[in-house]
Amino acid sequence: MSLLRPFLDNDFLLRALLAGVLVSVACAVAGTYVVLRGLAFIGDALAHGVLPGVAAAVLLGAPGMLGAAFGAAAMIGGVALVTSRSRLSTDTAIGLLFVGMLALGVVIVSRSSSFRGDLVSILFGELLGVSEFDLVVQATAATVVVTAGVVFARPFLLLCVDPDLAQIAGFPKRWLHALMLALVAGTVVVSFQTVGTLLVFGMLLAPAATGALITRRVSAMMTWAAAHGAVSSYAGLLVSYHLGYAAGASVVLVAVGLFFVVLVAVNLRAGISGARR
Repeated sequence: MSLLRPFLDNDFLLRALLAGVLVSVACAVAGTYVVLRGLAFIGDALAHGVLPGVAAAVLLGAPGMLGAAFGAAAMIGGVALVTSRSRLSTDTAIGLLFVGMLALGVVIVSRSSSFRGDLVSILFGELLGVSEFDLVVQATAATVVVTAGVVFARPFLLLCVDPDLAQIAGFPKRWLHALMLALVAGTVVVSFQTVGTLLVFGMLLAPAATGALITRRVSAMMTWAAAHGAVSSYAGLLVSYHLGYAAGASVVLVAVGLFFVVLVAVNLRAGISGARR
């Protein structure tokens, strides 16, 4: 009962757990495609690239999520512009925009002497300060992401296997790639308020990577990733509650730790199976 009492006795902790589960569901879908498509770099860049948009929104008194959306759009649009107007590779374009957006965010933050508290919440989230309205937004976003993942499951899978194969099957690979990036960007935008811009990438990648270790079916990967994220949210919040650690960081640390536990277990099982043959 001591494992449940903190959530039953504290409404803010229960809201944090619900938010963590909703973030886990959205990140499970988007993160699976990040892992399968090899979009870890762009996912990391998006998670950090929203910083100037959020910082500008805070300074102007606008919603942080609106600023994050503009930051993500600028990041994706900038990468598309550089790759279409030059001979540079996509990785180079992402790296340039990543560094540029991060530097711009630092410059904006440095313009305000009273930004320190806001900066901490932007970077590491406010998991324990989630409101009922935030839960509604998270639930809506999770529903949209899951629906998109289901509706476009086949073309997304073809795109992950071979973009040319998706084109041959009648799906425009450029539009599919843009849609997948939009899905990842949207997940980052709605998740940063919970776990912050520095930690959202961990929730996007660690659970999905764990799912990839366990199974090869996309739907099963997403299910395992969602479960992994939910367990990490629960365990991380318990650690935060009892030991006084930062909530968002505790959740992500547990998620990454679980990945390595599963990695060791999978390799031990493979070694035992190989020894029996």
